Amino acid sequence: MNGTITDVPGIKVGHYSDYKALTGCSVVIAEEGAVAGVDVRGSSPGTRETDLLRPTNMVQKIYGILLTGGSAFGLDATGGVMQYLEEKHIGFDTGGALVPIVPAAVIYDLDIALSSVRPDKKMGYMAAKNSSDCKVEQGSVGAGTGATVGKIHGMDWAMKSGIGSYSIDLGSDVFIGAMSVVNALGDVYENGNIIAGAREEDGFLDTYEYLKSQNSYSKPLGKNTTLTVVATNASMTKDEANKMAQVAHDGYARAIKPVHTVYDGDCIFAMSTGDVKYDVMTLCEAAAEATEKAIINAVKSTEGVMGLPSYTEISKKG
Repeated sequence: MNGTITDVPGIKVGHYSDYKALTGCSVVIAEEGAVAGVDVRGSSPGTRETDLLRPTNMVQKIYGILLTGGSAFGLDATGGVMQYLEEKHIGFDTGGALVPIVPAAVIYDLDIALSSVRPDKKMGYMAAKNSSDCKVEQGSVGAGTGATVGKIHGMDWAMKSGIGSYSIDLGSDVFIGAMSVVNALGDVYENGNIIAGAREEDGFLDTYEYLKSQNSYSKPLGKNTTLTVVATNASMTKDEANKMAQVAHDGYARAIKPVHTVYDGDCIFAMSTGDVKYDVMTLCEAAAEATEKAIINAVKSTEGVMGLPSYTEISKKG
């Protein structure tokens, strides 16, 4: 095991990063197809192809999920992932063509470096081309290249975040893993303590306590989002995959506070790549754990940039 989502059989991950513009995209590929679901909790989402994941809708399998920077502009990168899959003759057979089904979701990273550069079709293609079943690179890479956390006081007091992953061996040849891009308004916690978030002169601000003490504050608008893909090789129906995506949000609540705000676009996708029978309730709880740990890994793996400190820098000072 490598400890990341690619421990799940049938899952590949690829990144593309623009370190000058501080943006990028990441793709989770399932070449053999995956049953999938989604649950969107934040009030400021930017998504594509989420309606087809509802249990009542026709398409039963997807072939990739794109997580990308660039706000709504970044959805253009989905076309590159589709092109890559089409070249490999992978997709939903319509009778006249193979159409690769690739849901997508975005984070807002336009205010950290060059807002004129966003993930596009070329970047999406390269992320897919870079995909492999090796250990997932974490930190300031792919869709996490421009990710930040703790923005209630604006970017001057925020911290650098990124992308993280985590996996669990459930036994009986069943694996579950998560990959999260953490671009939250709130603070990130581990064991009840803030490890990354909004700062003040002598430490962390504590966003929730600050909100309770204020009658008014500068609105952060819809510039925040945490995105996650949870995958398992256990067999699931679309109903069950949607349930797993729903329960996985418990991992957000454990690791981020406040979370699912009106200024966040929080979204979780769930994927099932295999046919191994396993208890669904246990899968859902494991999805929440993997999501929590992936979020923590995202902030612990990153490096500071553009004056935004990282977890490592702050912990050394402490």
